[in-house]
Amino acid sequence: MKKIYLLICLCAASVLGFGQDITVCHTSSTEKFAMFASNKDFNAEHPRPGNYVHISQEGGKMITFKTPDGQQASGYLIEAKKKTNNWIFVFQEWWGLNDYIKKQTETLYKDLGNVNIIALDMYDGKVTADRQTAAGYMQQFKQERGDAIVKGALAYAGKDAKVGTIGWCFGGGQSLQATLTAGKQAAGCVIYYGMPVDDVERLKTLNTDVLGIFASREKYITPEVVKKFEANMQAAGKKLTVKNYDAEHGFANPSNPIFDKASTEDAYKHTLEFFRARLK
Repeated sequence: MKKIYLLICLCAASVLGFGQDITVCHTSSTEKFAMFASNKDFNAEHPRPGNYVHISQEGGKMITFKTPDGQQASGYLIEAKKKTNNWIFVFQEWWGLNDYIKKQTETLYKDLGNVNIIALDMYDGKVTADRQTAAGYMQQFKQERGDAIVKGALAYAGKDAKVGTIGWCFGGGQSLQATLTAGKQAAGCVIYYGMPVDDVERLKTLNTDVLGIFASREKYITPEVVKKFEANMQAAGKKLTVKNYDAEHGFANPSNPIFDKASTEDAYKHTLEFFRARLK
């Protein structure tokens, strides 16, 4: 029993460091990322977002839909002006579905054109601007519920929907999880500094390619984590395009003091090109 306890402690210590040894003990990617919430340095790199109230100029609205676990879920939806089966699912940062995510959803909608976009509420109505509260929300999140929300959104979009996904930080990992859940409906996955899935057998089930946007000065989703993701995707026979930027975690968030405008603009250019090539 003492040996088992020691092994658990060693695993936790390895994960709760700076992330270099994050891929240990067969922990899921969602659980690995949630462990960062106990890291004071990680929390410190997520300053309180500024006050912003989003008023949609494109008819954006909150909707609800059924999920296969017998519950309801919600999301911020902007429908295409002309009927189309092209969809993008947007995944929040650890704060929850706040007005900044709604703003980014609307920006994507404007820049991509004829596409339906929905930002999914992965915390079921919980949203905060407090770091400690956000850390708690991320630790409480259950991937089973997240998968149910995505399945409900897929049913809402319809069986003929082609679905691209995008997310940042916590949402970056959820973007990949959703693409795996979408199966043959998946039409492109964009990850902004999120924790990758490292199960090669799961990655083999991907039905689309992935664009990964990462920060080379990361202390959490480190260059080593990214290299392992590249190796795993190659082993799975799947296409991964990686764009590394000389920046820190959260560089694409305008409300973050380490916001890197040049890197963000370049990453966004690649994001638009990626989706335009796949959602025609």
